[in-house]
Amino acid sequence: MGGSFPRGATAIAGLATFGLGECPGWTSLEMAAKAGQLAVADAGLTMREVDGLFICLPDDVLAGLSLAEYLGLSPRFTDCNRTGGSAFMSHVATAAMMLTAGYIDTALITYGSNQRSGGGKLSTPVGSNAWEAPYKPLFPASSYALAASRHFHQYGTTRRQLAEVAVAARAWANGNPEAFAQGPLGIDDVLAARMLSSPISVKDCCLVTDGAAAVVMTRIDRARDAPRPPVPVLGAAAATWHNAISQMGDLTTTAAAESGPRAYAMAGIGPGDVDVVELYDAFTINTILFLEDLGFCPKGEGGRFVEDGAIAPGGRLPVNTNGGGLSCCHPGMYGLFAIVEAARQIRGEAANQIPGVDIALAHGNGGTLSSQATVILGSAATI
Repeated sequence: MGGSFPRGATAIAGLATFGLGECPGWTSLEMAAKAGQLAVADAGLTMREVDGLFICLPDDVLAGLSLAEYLGLSPRFTDCNRTGGSAFMSHVATAAMMLTAGYIDTALITYGSNQRSGGGKLSTPVGSNAWEAPYKPLFPASSYALAASRHFHQYGTTRRQLAEVAVAARAWANGNPEAFAQGPLGIDDVLAARMLSSPISVKDCCLVTDGAAAVVMTRIDRARDAPRPPVPVLGAAAATWHNAISQMGDLTTTAAAESGPRAYAMAGIGPGDVDVVELYDAFTINTILFLEDLGFCPKGEGGRFVEDGAIAPGGRLPVNTNGGGLSCCHPGMYGLFAIVEAARQIRGEAANQIPGVDIALAHGNGGTLSSQATVILGSAATI
């Protein structure tokens, strides 16, 4: 069984990013609040109209309470769902259902992190995972390296194919003034990079940056009155299959194989209808796994699919058009930035704008390939 919300009944009416790259002197909460204020203004609304608050901060488990207080709000509903980088796609699904039901009228989904200026690092101790800790893995890099190794063994995927993902992301970033990592990056540069957790090198890993993002959702009738074109939510679905990578049933298949088809069904489309794809690329193997699981190529073909610049500018499928987590930004959790880029593409205002985008997919990953969530956005012409 599975439920859904009406296709296109709600829409993103406002969006913003703030402080991408380095934002010294700001707390994560302050950054999230600033992005929220910018997104509300972008929607042509006032902060006092926000009655649904959705947030997941890296350093505050009660972020909903903190942000409501900071902004002087008394929301009807606050959601601090924490599934890692997929949380924000789940926020979209929850907000869409609540807006459709009339429980709230205006939802603000926001995130901020000062991970870079605050001295945070990508690699942290495993902590409470007793089954993996004896092997002293680098968390989370070794988990993704395990998935990559299995994909190599099972399907013949190569480090050169992983490098194609990193090189494509950099090519997109070089056209995006917001992107933190700029400059040339070639296949040989990635292959020669320092190995972190075999077969994952430092160039196969996402950035460690600061950054904040926010979107405002309303019902479609109100969104049509906003200053910018509405971005209808056509479908959204999430799936969680495990937490620790050691409990993953198949290291080459993620829960995106469930969230994707459910989101497509809600939207009434298939992978071939998607004009632009924004994926959570914490590591290069992610892009390959998600392209397969979301139906853009058969299982096992992801490595070959990305060869020869296929997902780079000018390739057959635009993927991570802002530079992704690999080259644009990755402030602890990237999911909301993928949603913002997908919505910008629909609006026609992205830095690397793809002509005629009517359908955009944003996909989030949480934990160690643990939680997957897919959002499909459309233009006004799709409803």
